[in-house]
Amino acid sequence: MADRILFVCHANLCRSPMAEYLAGALLAKLPVEVASAGTAAVDGRPMHPYAAEVVAGTGRDPAAFRSRALTPARLADAALVLTAGRRQRAACVSLAPAALHHTFTLRQFARLAELADTPDGTDAGALRAAVRAAVRARGRMQPTAPADDDLNDPIGGTPADFRRCAQEIERSLTPVAVLIEAAG
Repeated sequence: MADRILFVCHANLCRSPMAEYLAGALLAKLPVEVASAGTAAVDGRPMHPYAAEVVAGTGRDPAAFRSRALTPARLADAALVLTAGRRQRAACVSLAPAALHHTFTLRQFARLAELADTPDGTDAGALRAAVRAAVRARGRMQPTAPADDDLNDPIGGTPADFRRCAQEIERSLTPVAVLIEAAG
């Protein structure tokens, strides 16, 4: 079974589904699965229409997407948990304390991925090697403002707000993909 990245936001309608679909396209050739969930999600809801529009613009079909509630089992099944913000990260760690060492905000992990040394590929898998390399880079990361770790929630905004959020997700995913590929 491939390693899994779990993207987490509040309702699993906007940020985490966009991240799931964008990462799925970006990481398609790597041995990594992607999924998403929400800390306050109601199972079975479709993606927000503006998020679906962003996803459809990438050539992927969002019609089958249905929201999923975050569970301890989903956290345990993930080699890497990337959250939309600090609140979701705290919720993940509260729900499954063992997830602490592989749970980050997406923007935080992107900064770590940029600083990480080339991962030492092991039998544990490329994703797990990438996570270890990013964790080792923590001591070299310069402090940032706490809000720098959060993706702005586009809910209630315009289609342009959703596109801006998706662009920030893509910017953050790029160094993550480079790091995972280097570990593979």
